[in-house]
Amino acid sequence: MSIWGKVIGGAAGLALGGPIGALLGAVAGHAVDRMTTSQPDVPDEEASTHKVAFTIGVIVLSAKMAKADGVVTHDEVRAFREAFHVPESEAGNVAKVWNQARRDVSGFETYARQIARLFSAGSPVLGELLVSLLHIAKADGIVHENELAYLKRIAEIFGFDPDAFQKLLAMHDAAPDEDPYQVLGVTTRTSDDEIKATYRRLIREHHPDRLVAQGLPEEFVRQANDRMAAINAAYDRITRSRSLA
Repeated sequence: MSIWGKVIGGAAGLALGGPIGALLGAVAGHAVDRMTTSQPDVPDEEASTHKVAFTIGVIVLSAKMAKADGVVTHDEVRAFREAFHVPESEAGNVAKVWNQARRDVSGFETYARQIARLFSAGSPVLGELLVSLLHIAKADGIVHENELAYLKRIAEIFGFDPDAFQKLLAMHDAAPDEDPYQVLGVTTRTSDDEIKATYRRLIREHHPDRLVAQGLPEEFVRQANDRMAAINAAYDRITRSRSLA
């Protein structure tokens, strides 16, 4: 069953608790509780709960991200739906959570802290969520200073230091004219051996299968694949420029 079919309902709210559980409780009475219908037993309830929490975090933090500059635009809503592939059959349920969260930006830190507690500090899964928020911030053509401040605060709560945050931004924004060294988080002075080691580490950390095992719902794998493509493209440019084997 799609993770989007699990994001609404009292059962999910009770399992999650905290601000995310409270938000679900606020909207559950107006939506279909798919978690209480006849479904096969979930083999790993904790993993399932983590994935639901991550998904709710995506919706809430995305909605508040869109509100950070004061106006939620159609472009930002479209960017969210494109990035996370919300199926039409679940759009209504997701919209209920989105609309509840987008009323204002306040309180985003409490949601971010609850999500952060589910993973280790600086987890690649949290990185996936962080750079996806940037995708929404850029949807209207400009990243407002309030949106950047929002992203920086989320990064801090997620356990990313300023340098790690900048590397994530560079990786997300990777384009043909992007500095490939910045994408990998190295410099032109970095040795060949260290570049190779960094590349191998990034590939391990951002491999979609590993992220799914760490709690990333499969519906979010597209973002991970984009990150892998950026890493591979950057490494390819560096190896060609250095004539590395």
